[in-house]
Amino acid sequence: QVQLVESGGGLVQAGGSLRLSCTASGRTISVYFMGWFRQAPGKEREFVAAINWSSSSTRYADSVKGRFTISRDNAKNTVYLQMDSLKPEDTAVYYCAAEAQSSLRPPTRGYDFWGQGTQVTVSS
Repeated sequence: QVQLVESGGGLVQAGGSLRLSCTASGRTISVYFMGWFRQAPGKEREFVAAINWSSSSTRYADSVKGRFTISRDNAKNTVYLQMDSLKPEDTAVYYCAAEAQSSLRPPTRGYDFWGQGTQVTVSS
């Protein structure tokens, strides 16, 4: 079983950038799909981005495509989410998730392991 801890959240002005990190323990992340999700107040949790074990395949929600970049460093057991051109509607708690890899393309749902989340607030 893998444990996930997110960091890097905070308060930023619209147009700014943040980089979130998710560090895993318990198992190497090299056997997992890794994903980022977010949940805004009063809304359901939604998919943001995902990456396969070799970084050869990534997926993004339409709302963040071109602004966010997911990456991973298996040697450091860490996955990142670089968020640029942030908007107030990006305000949410961001969660890291892991799912045992079973194919080439990472899924947008069905992740088994979750972190506790990190708050991202974008002011206008």
